[in-house]
Amino acid sequence: MSACPALFISAPASGQGKTTITAGLARYHRRQGKRVRVFKTGPDFLDPMILARASGAPVLSLDLWMVGEPACRALLAQAAAEADLILIEGVMGLFDGTPSSADLATAFGVPVLAVISAKAMAQTFGAVAFGLAQFRPQVPFYGVLANRVGSARHAQMLEEALPAGLRWCGHIAASDEIQLPDRHLGLHQASEIDDLDARLDRAADTLGETALAVLPPPVEFGPPSAAELPRLLESKTIAIARDAAFSFIYPANLTLLEALGARLADFSPLADEALPPNADALYLPGGYPELHAATLASNTRSAASIRAHVAAGKPVVAECGGMLYLLDQLTDTHGTSTPMLGLLPGHATMQTRFTALGMQQLDGPHGALTGHTFHYSKLSTPLTPLHHATRPNSATSGEALYRHGAIVATYMHAYWPSNPAFTAALFHGNAF
Repeated sequence: MSACPALFISAPASGQGKTTITAGLARYHRRQGKRVRVFKTGPDFLDPMILARASGAPVLSLDLWMVGEPACRALLAQAAAEADLILIEGVMGLFDGTPSSADLATAFGVPVLAVISAKAMAQTFGAVAFGLAQFRPQVPFYGVLANRVGSARHAQMLEEALPAGLRWCGHIAASDEIQLPDRHLGLHQASEIDDLDARLDRAADTLGETALAVLPPPVEFGPPSAAELPRLLESKTIAIARDAAFSFIYPANLTLLEALGARLADFSPLADEALPPNADALYLPGGYPELHAATLASNTRSAASIRAHVAAGKPVVAECGGMLYLLDQLTDTHGTSTPMLGLLPGHATMQTRFTALGMQQLDGPHGALTGHTFHYSKLSTPLTPLHHATRPNSATSGEALYRHGAIVATYMHAYWPSNPAFTAALFHGNAF
């Protein structure tokens, strides 16, 4: 059996500072010589980049629907066998979504730390904390941390407002030197925050003076298990665009490709690198092509190699931002249009608010492939969708999936371990 100290970091809502606190705790305990593994609840690419920098290890997703409870348990058991501490960052508020962070914490018995931003709040802090702790009594509750506290007196008021029986884990003062910067899709990417390590160290220093410097109680996750996968991609070389424009990649997806026998070869369109000449297939993940459109349009070496790959009839799997890169044009929120690769007929326009958000599922001959969608652009294309994703617990149609020659493109970000056979078929070019 695999028991390991574990803590689930949640909050009453988004924007309370969960990522900062989780990353700070990971950095603090790592500096104490502990092996720390961090997980992120739900679909997210940006927070895990920060958490991976803080912990020094890849950050995997946990979600009872997208990943599935058995797979989540297997990931936690494997981490418990290797680590001294497991931290799980929740998504949105503790009870938001179906399934929610509370559902996940309860399923695996991981005690919940509630991070509550106390800015512009006094005794109501106690009511919020009490509500989180008691709304569903079966949720294992560890304690409360006050974030963005104005003064020592403010912290004292907050602690005194807590009802008896609720653990006060300390407070973090409001500080622009700790807070992580964000933009329209969420936090900035870790590589874009020049002083990220200094921010993480300051957060760690502060958290080291709270009750959270002590390891939480151990949680039993069961024995680790690893299923053997068929080598469905044996000897296949898959080129992957990876840079600041194309970075929305689940680490578990890459691990799966390698387990299926694929060789992975990264290249950077932003650096005008060509595809590896031996690439059998190409993966263009999501990211921020809209922030780098002019550079991408001027980088002819990358463009020529991708066009040659497509002309040779080799498979291309493009998700969200990767799909935008293949289009004829991309227009930003200021109305500036930039030509893209012109390999997929259509034109995307960035919006000031997100245009789609939520879990999605693709069904095909190989079964169901789960994932999610979250984007700020609208697509106009003459192509007829080959297929549409579905949404859990909803009759409304999900994202369109397009096939154009050897290209398969969609806004949906797929979680490939949910269906290895489907994934392998995508890269063989015969998923549908």
